[in-house]
Amino acid sequence: MYMNQVTPILRIFHVQTAKTFYVDYLGFKLDFEHQYDENMPLYIQVSRDNIRIHLSEHYGDSTPGSALRIHVSKLAAYHRQLLSKNNTYSKPGIEKTSWGASEVTVIDPFGNRLIFYEEME
Repeated sequence: MYMNQVTPILRIFHVQTAKTFYVDYLGFKLDFEHQYDENMPLYIQVSRDNIRIHLSEHYGDSTPGSALRIHVSKLAAYHRQLLSKNNTYSKPGIEKTSWGASEVTVIDPFGNRLIFYEEME
């Protein structure tokens, strides 16, 4: 048996707000949207490079306030990209950890934390 990838599910409460945050701000692309019926909650997938995240309005799919650690290369460049977007609600800094990593933490509009990190050599 070989395990290759994890696809986390994060709880969202408003699809357009999620798209604005994940696509416009973080630079992910929208891969698909799924809805059983017009009046049902929406389920979407966003991705960037090898990272896939599912975002769900469905009650019980996930808990608001979850956290993800996402390994990246060139963290400083990504940090500059985020700051250049001039997002009113998110102005993350770069934190150096005691275990030799750099991290940029952003919190989505639904309380989920995305920790982008790069290990120092």
